Amino acid sequence: MIMNEKRSTEYSERGIFGLRFGRKDGHDMRIAIETEQLCKSYGKHMCVKNVDLRVPEGSIYGFLGPNGAGKSTTMKMILGLVNATRGQVSVFGKEMNRKNRLDILKQTGSLIESPSYYGHLTGRENLEIVRTLRGADKREVNEALKTVRMEKQQDKKAGAYSLGMKQRLGLAAALLGKPKILLLDEPTNGLDPAGIQEMRELIRSLPERYGMTVMVSSHLLSEIDQMATHTGIIHKGELIFQDSLEHLHEHSRKRLLLKTGNNEAALRILGELGCRGKMMEDRISLPDMEDEKVAFCIAALVRQDIGVLRVEEYQRNLEDIFLGLTGKQVSL
Repeated sequence: MIMNEKRSTEYSERGIFGLRFGRKDGHDMRIAIETEQLCKSYGKHMCVKNVDLRVPEGSIYGFLGPNGAGKSTTMKMILGLVNATRGQVSVFGKEMNRKNRLDILKQTGSLIESPSYYGHLTGRENLEIVRTLRGADKREVNEALKTVRMEKQQDKKAGAYSLGMKQRLGLAAALLGKPKILLLDEPTNGLDPAGIQEMRELIRSLPERYGMTVMVSSHLLSEIDQMATHTGIIHKGELIFQDSLEHLHEHSRKRLLLKTGNNEAALRILGELGCRGKMMEDRISLPDMEDEKVAFCIAALVRQDIGVLRVEEYQRNLEDIFLGLTGKQVSL
């Protein structure tokens, strides 16, 4: 997991910090998007504070946070739509600046906040305009329409589209030119349950299908959990967690809680037996273990005249972890 490399590895209710993403063979993964101490303030209000993003190439990076946490502002700074107050953005090793911005944007597709379109033109006509501007092949319009399942609505005026159809149109436009990086801001907004599922499946297919790196924002943990391979959690403008989704799941693994008549003595005895635990309020927290080993530990405590008052399983789900990190409900 990565945050600022100067910070030590630790896990707490307010943050999880660690090192750079790395492959299992020990080599660093190539980073598609990187920010260094990225900040944005409006007047005296600092809405993005020293954000160090690392988005691995080929990943689906879920940018998670409550509404107003700074997700859209950060994505706009990555695209150069908003000037950073401080810090820098790099895409595939190139710094986002006036000199490099157009070259970077040629490799980037985006759908930020709400899709742009000409309401008096049809969906296809809107896509043809974008295709011409991007210099994409004519065949890509048909491919994009098929990808977002809009073939039957392509000849309707965009102004008559539902919110969900406008989202699909915006995504289709973002796919034109086959960008290497795709930034999607709350892409499931306005979709019905079936549409949300289709959008998830589409986003999950993009890295393998087109070799894209996808950064997708959401305030819904369940959405990110079903789409992303990596995640960053932002709260009040600060990045408080960043790692693979697999690592976030590790913190929700099952544990055993043991309450005894003398927890300090029980903790020492269990440690001597190779069962290393830690105190959690008035209970001992132990890693999950097989039933036979649990019975062995309890028998050992009883032989030492340690009364076992309660044994229970405990598992923090991802919503508990998110709530602990942000102090807010998962869906706001």
